[in-house]
Amino acid sequence: MPELPEVEALRVFLDDHLVGKEIDRVLPLNVSVLKTYDPPLSALHGTTVTGIARHGKFLDIGAGPLHLITHLSRAGWLRWKDSFPAEPPRPGKGPLALRTVLTGGDGFDLTEAGTTKRLAVHLVHDPAEVPGIARLGPDPLAGSFDRDAFAALLAGERRRIKGALRDQSLIAGIGNAYSDEILHVAKMSPYLLTANLTDEQITTLHTAMRTTLQDAVARSSGLAAGKLKAEKKSGMRVHGRTGEPCPVCGDTIREVSFSDTSLQYCPTCQTGGKPLADRRLSRLLK
Repeated sequence: MPELPEVEALRVFLDDHLVGKEIDRVLPLNVSVLKTYDPPLSALHGTTVTGIARHGKFLDIGAGPLHLITHLSRAGWLRWKDSFPAEPPRPGKGPLALRTVLTGGDGFDLTEAGTTKRLAVHLVHDPAEVPGIARLGPDPLAGSFDRDAFAALLAGERRRIKGALRDQSLIAGIGNAYSDEILHVAKMSPYLLTANLTDEQITTLHTAMRTTLQDAVARSSGLAAGKLKAEKKSGMRVHGRTGEPCPVCGDTIREVSFSDTSLQYCPTCQTGGKPLADRRLSRLLK
């Protein structure tokens, strides 16, 4: 799933490639991705792109008074095209969900792999009309999001820190992958309760969050949209690296599986050398 660093890189890429250009047409190829119907997508035809913004994991293309907002979800992606075939694509065939063509002939496709369709597209006058944006917490890279602001957010929370970091209403933009990376940098167990964090641990976690995300944004900066997925994967220390050696201590990276996701961690760096219980695996062994 694209998270804050990848969506920020897409924002920068589209700022270079879209702003100032005129939209010729927007073609919905999978109607299930479109979550709004008024105004219609045809209202974008003939408008000029005025700016690109990011709200957590949401990508916002401003065109005149309208905002075309996309959440790529788990398997969605944006693919830039310098040109398109003369024959329009057939709706409902393959991963193609939406096509935006500029008057110059270039543009982009939104695609979604797999059978579970969660990619979402909204066309609104105000980004706050999108429910997912309206409930977002602060951006962790905002200048105002200092250590004290982070501590204030955690005050009163009592849950595992992994879940808190992923909660978009608490902090915007961090998902499964970067929460694993942040906790590894901070040398903290994903099961650690927020209520048990000391002042020193809050400081450490805030620093790990900022540096991990800033480093990922810096690595992605200037890359073409098609190269961002590979960059994300190559930059991971523990996420998606089950069975590999930890780059810090050399211990074997472990995994805990859930119904539709998993987390990765290093026992030596994060849990005092003790593997976390994988309840799904335990049930299978009974």
